[in-house]
Amino acid sequence: MGHCSLNGPSWPPPLLAEVAPLDLESLVLVLAASSLGAVLSRLHRRVVLPTVVLEIVLGILIGPEVLALAEVDSYVNFLANLGLGFLFFFAGLEVVEKNVPRQSLVRGTLGWALSLALGLVLGAVLHNAGLDAEWWLLGLALATTALGTLVPILGDAGILPTPLGSAVLGTGVAGEFWPIVFISVFLTGTYGAVEEVLLLLAFGALVLLAATAALRARPHGLVRVLQQTVHTTGQAAVRMSVLLLAALVLLAVEVGFDFVLGAFAAGLVVGLTLNSPQGEPVRMRLEGIGFGFLIPVYFVVTGMNFDLDSLLTPTGLGLAALFLSLLVVVRGTSSLLWLRELGTRKTLSLALFGATGLPLIVAIVGIGTDNGAIAADVGTSLIGAGMISVLLFPLLAMTIAGRGTAAVAAPSASAEEGEY
Repeated sequence: MGHCSLNGPSWPPPLLAEVAPLDLESLVLVLAASSLGAVLSRLHRRVVLPTVVLEIVLGILIGPEVLALAEVDSYVNFLANLGLGFLFFFAGLEVVEKNVPRQSLVRGTLGWALSLALGLVLGAVLHNAGLDAEWWLLGLALATTALGTLVPILGDAGILPTPLGSAVLGTGVAGEFWPIVFISVFLTGTYGAVEEVLLLLAFGALVLLAATAALRARPHGLVRVLQQTVHTTGQAAVRMSVLLLAALVLLAVEVGFDFVLGAFAAGLVVGLTLNSPQGEPVRMRLEGIGFGFLIPVYFVVTGMNFDLDSLLTPTGLGLAALFLSLLVVVRGTSSLLWLRELGTRKTLSLALFGATGLPLIVAIVGIGTDNGAIAADVGTSLIGAGMISVLLFPLLAMTIAGRGTAAVAAPSASAEEGEY
């Protein structure tokens, strides 16, 4: 698309156009797909479809695999990368916000370690059988949980305050936090493994210092400015949160980690700072930027880049079915730690909740593809399995738990981000 002018200044501005032409049609279609996904997810009064799945499907439709209406140019791709950063930023916020009991966190971490061990074994078997993907990446992808997708469903069903809800939170936090750490260590390859771990510890110590400073310093003048600008155009707290996100992403990249670690760490620091009723307005504004704009762009672009032809083959569909089964097996292992407390029925429900995974699978596949750690067709099948898991597993888990699908009502506004 070239310059367009309506008897006024040309658009894009000349300097911007000289760098790369801005495809406004594609940008508008991407934004239209993200908006339509939010609307379609609410068409049925009693059952809400995960918005992330609809966004990916709509991205497939407008992308080159189906209608070929839009392309991923450099500007759309830049917005998608920002969306990925915000996705991990909110994953860090969730870890702080949920206030998961320590016992559930410890048990969830132990369960995740069991899941990872089993996933690595299965990944090695598949790799040795000829699957074009690194064994450790397959194991990591199979050991993830989409906590954000589950929280509003559990909340609306009244499960969160129950032992089953506590178990899902412990499983989900571990299934988000630890995969992000492993992504940063094993998907960069800038240094040796020992150096990566040492750098990770140093990075974590720096983040801890930043969080401590944010919690304890609180200069009176700064606090006053933050409070006074919450409901004005100044929005100092929002701007400082975005600044911290950008700064920690830059730091992570500079020391050799993937940028998602910096985004996640920024979410932890901001989450600790905003972990009070006074911080809710700031969080809502950050959610408006992330879930209202950038994160949907990331998932629509994921759909546009989705290799539908590879999935809709006997091999692709077979791999997707295999990965879907392995998600239950791998994450179901962790649920056994709650068997004595929950009983057989709710433990099976926990296994299905824990096996629900898409956002991190999409991110792992994307980063792994860029690093040559997984073939595009294998990644497509993994994402396809993740899409089916978020559509099917929560409903099955609710039924097994004795709640029925009628309990899956529309999430409240305060849990809007949970659809991801």
